Amino acid sequence: MVLPIIGIVFGSLMGFDALHTLFATVPGLVCLGGGAILMLTAGCWNRALVRRAAPSEMTPGLRHELMAIAMSGGGSVDRSRAVVKAAAQRYAIAEGSDMVSLDRVLSLSMRAGVPAAELLRSEALQLRRDARSAGQRRAATLSVTLMLPLGLCVLPAFMLVGVVPLLISVLSSTLGGF
Repeated sequence: MVLPIIGIVFGSLMGFDALHTLFATVPGLVCLGGGAILMLTAGCWNRALVRRAAPSEMTPGLRHELMAIAMSGGGSVDRSRAVVKAAAQRYAIAEGSDMVSLDRVLSLSMRAGVPAAELLRSEALQLRRDARSAGQRRAATLSVTLMLPLGLCVLPAFMLVGVVPLLISVLSSTLGGF
């Protein structure tokens, strides 16, 4: 995102009056405006891509673990649900997509007559593994999709802000010398 600024600095270090060209001439102002629009677009696009790649649930399997703890203490399913619900409200634990899974595990436990605590812990572990895998896939996809704003917005902005004013400065000094 700092590539256009680096272009301006290098042009100035090379002895060209790229800053004057960029800020005091009409073509320079057009390049500056176009570059600014492209950089704002790239920034918004990058933030949207990163937001889309962020996990939807920060604590997968937490309700399963809480339910397993509540049931390990000898509580009934209904009492354990009430305790988990109260804890979730007290500590602002968002109700995630794992509620269907929680109901499914408890239903299986009741039908099979198996203690639910171990089933719940196992399901919580699986939910965390699935979330980790999904996060790795999203990160891999993000690393590729972040190239789109770079190629379509940042590099053209670099050309508009860093290279074109330099060329205009070179041409104006060359043509002005004749």
